[in-house]
Amino acid sequence: MLRDVINNFNKQFAYKPELKNGSKLKKFERFIVVGMGGSNLVADLLKIWKPDINIIIHRNYGLPQLKRGGRLVILSSYSGNTEEVISSFQVARKEKLPMAVITSGGRLLSLAKKHSVPYVAMSETGIQPRSAVGYSLLALLKIMKEEKAIKETARLAKTLRPEVYEREGKDLAGKLKNRVPVVYASDKNRALALNWKVRFNETSKAPAFYNVWPELNHNEMTGFDARGVTKNLAKQFAFIFLKDNTDSADIKKRQHITQKLYQDRGLSVTSVDVRGVNIWQKIFSSLSLADWTSYYLAENYHVEPEAVPMVEEFKKRMAH
Repeated sequence: MLRDVINNFNKQFAYKPELKNGSKLKKFERFIVVGMGGSNLVADLLKIWKPDINIIIHRNYGLPQLKRGGRLVILSSYSGNTEEVISSFQVARKEKLPMAVITSGGRLLSLAKKHSVPYVAMSETGIQPRSAVGYSLLALLKIMKEEKAIKETARLAKTLRPEVYEREGKDLAGKLKNRVPVVYASDKNRALALNWKVRFNETSKAPAFYNVWPELNHNEMTGFDARGVTKNLAKQFAFIFLKDNTDSADIKKRQHITQKLYQDRGLSVTSVDVRGVNIWQKIFSSLSLADWTSYYLAENYHVEPEAVPMVEEFKKRMAH
């Protein structure tokens, strides 16, 4: 049940990933992280933790068109059967690129074992990939040989308390009912906004969107300059501003002015502070709040919050 998964999210950080076939895997400084959907949400989060980390995130078939030498290709598929990731594995193997795998089973695990590729095999918990970001994060850090970060995140098993965000999430869900959520954040917190959006899409079965400052001030906000016929269109949206006290003064000024402009036009804006004693606490407390908000929004809409039937239907059609 998703409610229990959200409540017990902190326990994921007690996970101790084991790297198999890893004896010859050196420490890399540059990476290509391949994955789709919930299986590739954590690579973006790493950029919040370490903005200068050299990661290219690939969400497609094959591999990105660039010089790939000196990069470790990390292939992540929670199910192990994601066709785009299998395609990337085959290209990386053909080009004899160094690679590693994160999965819970399926064809990708079989390929890793067959070709002696280093891999982390996560337990098959039965939860959706978007809900398994703790496990995925630790597996990714293990392959990257970031032992210090693994120790830091392990503390979240005791310090992160998802239940404290439930009331706030329920209240926020009430404000979002019958509106389309739009999540805004500073560019450095882009991954948080994306993760919020994904939870609204998959858990609440609702359309949702995200954007970042400062770019949104140069285009998107003009679409909500609610006048005449478009006024009713604009009022179908509800905005969540993710505000971080470490955002620059310029970004904070933009957030304040954007909020005032929207509210002057009768638009719904709710500010949510990104808070925590360290960067990991900030990231995962925000995602806990996103989980509760999307869960209660699903409850408001009387939809099943965990399964993603349209994704499953799409996969079946692709298979024919």
